[in-house]
Amino acid sequence: MSQRRRRSLALLTSGVLALPLLTGCGAGDDEGGPAAAGQDIATTTRDKVADGGVLRWAVDSLPDTLNAFQADADATTSRIAGAVLPQLFVLDAKGRPVANPDYLEKAEVIEREPKQVVLYKLNQQAVWSDGREIGAPDFVAQWRALNGKDSAYWTARNAGYERIEKIEKGKTDLEVRVTFAKPYADWRSLFSPLYPKQVTGTPDAFNEGARGTLKVTAGPFALGAIDKKTGTAALTRNPRWWGKQAKLDTMILTAVPRAERPAALAAGKVDLAEIDRSGAERIALARRDAAGKAGKGGAGAGGAPAHGPGAAVTPAQATLSWANAFGTDEEKAAQERETRTKHTEAVKRYADEQTALRRFTVRKSLEPAYTQLAMNGASGPLADERVRRAVARALDRQALAELVLKPLGLPAKPVGSHVALAGQQAYADNSDALGGQDAKAAQALLADAGWRRGGKLTEPVGAKAGPESAPQDDGKTPAGPGTGNDGLYIVGDDDGANGEAAEAGSDPRSAAGDAAAADAAAADAAAADGEQDGASPVLAPAPFGAQQKASLLAQAAAAARTADDAKRSAARDGDAADPAKGSPAPAPAKQAARTSGNMLAKDGKALTLRFVLPAGPGSESLRTVGERISQTLRKLGVNTETIKVADDSFFKDHIASGQYDLALYSWPATAFPATDARPIFAKPEPAADGSLLVEQNYTRVGTDHIDQLFDQAVGELDEAQSRELVRKADARIWAAAGSIPLFQRPELVAVRPSLVNAGAFGLGAPRYQDIGWKKAPKAKEKKK
Repeated sequence: MSQRRRRSLALLTSGVLALPLLTGCGAGDDEGGPAAAGQDIATTTRDKVADGGVLRWAVDSLPDTLNAFQADADATTSRIAGAVLPQLFVLDAKGRPVANPDYLEKAEVIEREPKQVVLYKLNQQAVWSDGREIGAPDFVAQWRALNGKDSAYWTARNAGYERIEKIEKGKTDLEVRVTFAKPYADWRSLFSPLYPKQVTGTPDAFNEGARGTLKVTAGPFALGAIDKKTGTAALTRNPRWWGKQAKLDTMILTAVPRAERPAALAAGKVDLAEIDRSGAERIALARRDAAGKAGKGGAGAGGAPAHGPGAAVTPAQATLSWANAFGTDEEKAAQERETRTKHTEAVKRYADEQTALRRFTVRKSLEPAYTQLAMNGASGPLADERVRRAVARALDRQALAELVLKPLGLPAKPVGSHVALAGQQAYADNSDALGGQDAKAAQALLADAGWRRGGKLTEPVGAKAGPESAPQDDGKTPAGPGTGNDGLYIVGDDDGANGEAAEAGSDPRSAAGDAAAADAAAADAAAADGEQDGASPVLAPAPFGAQQKASLLAQAAAAARTADDAKRSAARDGDAADPAKGSPAPAPAKQAARTSGNMLAKDGKALTLRFVLPAGPGSESLRTVGERISQTLRKLGVNTETIKVADDSFFKDHIASGQYDLALYSWPATAFPATDARPIFAKPEPAADGSLLVEQNYTRVGTDHIDQLFDQAVGELDEAQSRELVRKADARIWAAAGSIPLFQRPELVAVRPSLVNAGAFGLGAPRYQDIGWKKAPKAKEKKK
């Protein structure tokens, strides 16, 4: 599996990426424009960086394998490989591949006809840690391991290597000639990382030998001890490194779950950690409080801090707690005293952590990844391109970008491409192929697809317009307040969702339709009330749902009273007023026809889309965006049924298996879109068992034309023309409306202020040997 493929899966499962400044030049440098946000790494020249020291760097987990080309490689595998193995090409600050002079003097296409030939001229000082020169035998071994011809090698992907015909030594041992059987535009993506032939030379060595150790390396750092018990992997300065020596003695990669990183920073366990928005806010509050800017009312009830545990406790609640703790009910008093003790400990722990967090700062940029709205086009309403396009054109992508990025002080501009990000040469805003936000155009598309407001509903109770086989809860998601899984909420269905049971004998899915039969404007009124009150709580807006329910029940009661009054009036005026006459047997009650009211329906079914979102603590922004999208679609007449699932099942059980209608997740940017974007947008093909082979196209939306454009681009050696073909493919992807790019993901990194050349790397790769601790100012400088 390539580094970019592994990164794709990591982003999907978490709903993420890493790697001062490199510069490149050449034709087309102005293509793609400036990056949306620059690096924030405290760039410092090496002469101002101290020699020595240790950096403790938080990672998500220790790697299961150190072989970057295996299926279970992860982001930590890539980080280790980047520091200890040759990277022939690295990404500059704009996400563009540039030759790495530590390994290459030059690499270029020297022949195009009759076949493409690339000549690599290696740095004459480049050697493996065992003293052997890096050379053609290493290239040959890696090509044979990854070209897909020998099934004994457990490889995840062979993109590019299968196009190579032969590899041979050039005029000298420092030259490597690679001849391609088929032209390959993305040849720079190959041999990074480059493994020694000891790893790739045999299937056994490839499959097992490099999973837990790398005996031979060739980077500014060497691999030290990996300790599963402490969750650490040590990278030590490589004494054989021929380039500029690493400033740090040691980098210790430390496994710390994201939710625990503020505490780990405060405890001194790590010096650098990527964090989420809540962690960044804690550091900002700590620094504000340290500067004495807390302002009046800085303490809560009982002296508790104005933020953190106990901040929401009112004086009345504090008094009641005290009364219970010292009351006459001994059992209740004991429980209350235990609760108060735990609370006091939590407040103290939080306060201590805040004091420690004052010593950190947050560096921020935009990740080389974008968040998208994915629409499953395999079945249900979204199989119709007109419905997908309607959903897409209803979105205010600018507002969604601002919702996430503006509070962080980051540039909030929608991403205009599926295949590249601003700054990369292949980038161009092709969203015009779909069209901008236009509610009227969206309504017209839905009408053209046959969806109408007030349509008659004949579907069974609980039926959905989308796929029906998805589980509503994967059984792994914790429930209850604070878990991010407070229940299921259907936007557009006024049945008091968020865990409240529907009225006995009622149809929760048709409540809005039944109420609309009495008052067709009820849904719009509820929506208007929701807008006046601002955004409802993330995903499960209980007050908002309860408000709609109360309104509808009141309307139903009023309708019932009107009907009863009419019956009594008829009784007074007709035969039933004569007591001598018996009452006729009541006629069988005629069931009122159910309609969709202000929502859309077709063929007896309401337009309801299942919106699957991760429930984990690091996915708050996705859920906020999901709620805003649901509100937008409701105004369009589209119901959305929001389902929150455990992070570990979000990708595997829902996205990859196609058990969703709408979903939010991220894709990484790539410097090689002709190669890496194709499997993401490839047209699904039927398998022998009747299933679909989707590669990485989890929206199941693709066309032959898109595939053809990528195939042409990957074989086009004119780089400008190859990029133009990729842009044309992107325009067709926009038009197909399977996925809608929204915004570039924020990158927030907590660091000690004295750590330099590290932090939020943005689109670029780290230069590990330059990372270090800033020298203390000299006495004369201090006086100045």
